Amino acid sequence: MNTPKLIIIVGLPGSGKSTIAESLAARLSIPLFSVDPIESAMLRSGLERGFETGLAAYVVAETLAGEQLKCGLSAIIDAVSGVQEARDMWHSLACAHNATLIIIECVLARELHKQRIEARVRNMHGIPEVTWEDVENREYVPWQEGRLVLDTACAHQENVKQALDYIRLREI
Repeated sequence: MNTPKLIIIVGLPGSGKSTIAESLAARLSIPLFSVDPIESAMLRSGLERGFETGLAAYVVAETLAGEQLKCGLSAIIDAVSGVQEARDMWHSLACAHNATLIIIECVLARELHKQRIEARVRNMHGIPEVTWEDVENREYVPWQEGRLVLDTACAHQENVKQALDYIRLREI
């Protein structure tokens, strides 16, 4: 039996995380747990948006991924994970289930990133569209650990191929 993988797709809002995560989930047939749609669903149920709903969305993603890992199955997480507490959560989850933690960070040059943010429309219930000011003010601690860094200005299919190759290299 293969060791399950916990694949974390991280980066600032608008950096291309969800696009990469969705393609990987489809190609690998691995469930994807994305924090923003989870939070949007909570807001649709009538909860008021705040720090607590954002944190709860991370906890729900962690719990759902944990259920997959508990069964020996892999999972993909799509989340900014800009602070150490979020990163520690993913490390602890992988460790608790003897899963291989694979981190893929999406980055983008400032001007292109700004253009993408200004053109993006997600229409998520209860979650306003992200502005460039939101991105610039977002806490995002630089990663210090091993990961694949994808420049999402490159061709999408090339980025997906790089990610798949990286994931295969990490198989135990």
